[in-house]
Amino acid sequence: MGISSWASCAVLLYLVLFLTPSCPILFLVTALPGNYLAADASTSLTNSLSAPDSVKFDDGSFARIILLSNFSNGFFPGFACGCGFICNQTCNSHLFAIFTLSYDYTVANISKSKGPKVVWSANPENPVSINATLQLTSEKGLVLKDANGTTVWSTNIFSKSVAALNFTDMCNLQLLDDKNATVWQSFDHPTDTLVVGQKLVAGQQLTSQGGLFSFCVSRQGLFAYINSNPPQRYFTSTSENTSNIQFLEDNLTVSSYGEMSGFSWLIPSTKFVSNRYMRLGADNGHLKVYDLFWREVQDFSSTFTDYCAFPTVCGNYSICRNGQCGCPRPINATSYFQPIEEMQPDHGCSLITPLSCAASKTHILLELHNITYFLFTQDPPTIDPDYKHISLDSCKQACLKNCSCKAAFYNSSKRVGNCYLIPQIFSLMAIDQDNTDLKVYIKVQNVSSSEPPRQQTNHRKKKKVIMGSSLGSLLVIFLLIGILALLFWKKENADEAEEYYLDHVPGMPTRYSYDDLQAITENFNKELGRGGFGTVFEGTLPDGTKVAVKHLDGFSQIKKSFLAEVETIGSIHHINLVRLNGFCAEKYHRLLVYEYMSNGSLDRWIFHKNPEILLDWKLRKKIIIEIARGLSYLHEECRQKIVHLDIKPHNILLDENFNAKVSDFGLSKLVDHDQSQVVTNMRGTPGYMAPEWLSSMITEKVDVYSFGVVLLEILCGRRNLDRSQPEEEMHLLDLFKKNIVEDRLLDLVDKYSEDMQLHGGEVVNTMRVAAWCLQNDFTRRPSMSMVVKVLEGAVNVESDLDYFFSNQSLPNMRAGVENQEVHIVAASSLFPSILSGPR
Repeated sequence: MGISSWASCAVLLYLVLFLTPSCPILFLVTALPGNYLAADASTSLTNSLSAPDSVKFDDGSFARIILLSNFSNGFFPGFACGCGFICNQTCNSHLFAIFTLSYDYTVANISKSKGPKVVWSANPENPVSINATLQLTSEKGLVLKDANGTTVWSTNIFSKSVAALNFTDMCNLQLLDDKNATVWQSFDHPTDTLVVGQKLVAGQQLTSQGGLFSFCVSRQGLFAYINSNPPQRYFTSTSENTSNIQFLEDNLTVSSYGEMSGFSWLIPSTKFVSNRYMRLGADNGHLKVYDLFWREVQDFSSTFTDYCAFPTVCGNYSICRNGQCGCPRPINATSYFQPIEEMQPDHGCSLITPLSCAASKTHILLELHNITYFLFTQDPPTIDPDYKHISLDSCKQACLKNCSCKAAFYNSSKRVGNCYLIPQIFSLMAIDQDNTDLKVYIKVQNVSSSEPPRQQTNHRKKKKVIMGSSLGSLLVIFLLIGILALLFWKKENADEAEEYYLDHVPGMPTRYSYDDLQAITENFNKELGRGGFGTVFEGTLPDGTKVAVKHLDGFSQIKKSFLAEVETIGSIHHINLVRLNGFCAEKYHRLLVYEYMSNGSLDRWIFHKNPEILLDWKLRKKIIIEIARGLSYLHEECRQKIVHLDIKPHNILLDENFNAKVSDFGLSKLVDHDQSQVVTNMRGTPGYMAPEWLSSMITEKVDVYSFGVVLLEILCGRRNLDRSQPEEEMHLLDLFKKNIVEDRLLDLVDKYSEDMQLHGGEVVNTMRVAAWCLQNDFTRRPSMSMVVKVLEGAVNVESDLDYFFSNQSLPNMRAGVENQEVHIVAASSLFPSILSGPR
């Protein structure tokens, strides 16, 4: 009997001896034919550390091994590939993952492994707990649910039928139909690792653990990005018409459209052990090849990029010089920087005096000589300038006036002055001689600045005025003081009422102090973006989890927005709603702590014309369905109906796997399901507001209308109001109506995406869903649960539609009716069929 046969027998023996379950267990699939698990609605596996097939490894981690395959094809019987639930030493969170195992040549000794290495996971950013379940059905494929029943992840097979589950020798998890054709496979959804034999095709990407780095394939070549805001490219290998790369044991092959192959990069052979993995590093963004023992074989990225050109090689603010790291030391200047850790210079530097927007008048720019930045190691730079054709002084002033600007780079090559305002400083690079074309300026706080004490001067003037004032003036002052005292007393009562509310409402998220959030965000140093109600900063919790912290700004609106947000999503959880992890209400500070969404808001991905990061049709359809599911949950499945009132691409966030989640509930309204009407003020964003806002009553169908506008924007790849277009094409809804009448909807499909054009027929059918949602008469619009069914192919779009939708007058009138009271009416009372839905 050959080695491979012995290995197969050993694996089967392991199943017989160790995997005898008390509940249904997914059957082992080895290289032997016919070993499939038939899809069945009753097939369900619960995550449990006490299950017979749970294994504790020598490093303290646990795994419940659902599937096991002979990964090494019998040549190295001490290696296998597993699939199941896995957790680290503390086991406070679990992943459904594919992982590699090494053991002492017998499967019975699998627990002697040094620990599994994850090569793919379904839920890297949304771990589950003990008692989470994995279900396999013919209609939905695989569905992962947390212990509370919340759907965390699914295979999204879109009306395809699943007959069986298969786990191959190459660590590929497959769903098969009744003809053994692949319906879904993990190879098509890579995380941070490629396994030998796996392809990375155009439109897919590797994302490092934690989401800081990404590596993608496009028709223009191979690109690596650090996922800042906006993403910045640090590695480029151009190759025209690139279709995919395939990782093999001895090479990385780049293939092109219309050709058998493009070219290959050779991988050094390893004695006695084959190369098996290629991983994008979480700490440095390097793309490296490893052998079976996870020993590094080759660093691909360093082959094409200088060691110092990696964004995090020396940490923030630090300078990389000949592989060594050090803080900037400006000539004839005070030391403004210090190492974060003296003994570990590659951890970066920090400002001795942190930048403060409140003290922006004392900000200065330090010029650094013989320095460049990774963005400027390629020609042209990998980002667009903030300002073109301006002077150096204008560039410096633009940075000083912009609080989020941390550095200014001025490139005057080719006699053109381009200005780059950088919101976050990664590693800098030293060069042998000063680059006269590139000027580098770092913003610091000038602690030695001594401006005239204006406050004291004003105080003296006020004192003289008071001393020389008449008795009547004193009476006026006393009257003002009385009014202010009354206002203060009312405010104190309001604050007490708010404190009581926040401390006594059940199910509230974690409450943080302001000092906690200052530490989490490094004194609000990393700005992610700004909105109408505040600024969002990146932060990291003590356990390493990334979060987004929104600091609310304003006066009268801040408390309404804050309470609406906490009350609305503080105690609800859904895979397509952004999770609120905590809040801060301390003195005049109001902050909200959300889960971190590494790919930012949807508008960044659908309104640009960069072919390198265009979303394909499959991904756009997935995002559309997920937005609809989130709104359906808000309208029909919560204890109280939640009307969002501000659905737009800016409020749809995307995680590292482009899962869509509805966010920003600052304008939302809670409505009991049996409530007839609620009074509210006109609210929302012009262009997305339904026409009935001008009447005396609205329903949750205003969200359906806004969804219709967003849906149209996703399909057309443009904003609903685009002033760069000719006047007759400026308003997307007018153009949509015109093209429907002329039967030319195909002309509206995103022209910058070849894949969208290729699927033009499906896109046009989806536009008819948008038309249904945009009906002027809100009673004719579908519910969001009906929209989900239509998008999933279970129901057809209503045929008798009115195509004279328009909301052009609403934005112009909004300013005059900002405080108009409007009644929210429960639309479900008009549709008895909806009342039978889930609650």
